[in-house]
Amino acid sequence: MGSAQWAPGAPNGERLPRASRIRRTQEIRALLRHGAHRRTLCLDVFFSPSSASRPRVGIVVPKHRHTVAERNRLKRRLREIARKDVLPRLWRLPAPVDLLVRARPQAYDAALGGLRSELTEVMEAL
Repeated sequence: MGSAQWAPGAPNGERLPRASRIRRTQEIRALLRHGAHRRTLCLDVFFSPSSASRPRVGIVVPKHRHTVAERNRLKRRLREIARKDVLPRLWRLPAPVDLLVRARPQAYDAALGGLRSELTEVMEAL
């Protein structure tokens, strides 16, 4: 494929493209069980070669005894980071990769910049 701007499912708007999301429970469970794993202070990141022909991102935010509003705020932050920072980097990799981000309890108190830097460090390790 050419550049990310011409690839189907590549980030081009204000939303995380549907084709670039991991949504099925069995795909999430497979990544949790069999994917390579990196742990940061606030996040657990799982990745494996993509079964699709494009990179995809999934986000899991457990409740960890927080309110629905706090959980939704954290999900929005992680989706924004995935859309703007993670997905463009995944498109530049030589082979498509599925990446699953699972929030740890410490993520609820982290700033957007801190979450972004943690994910950036993991992406550089790929």
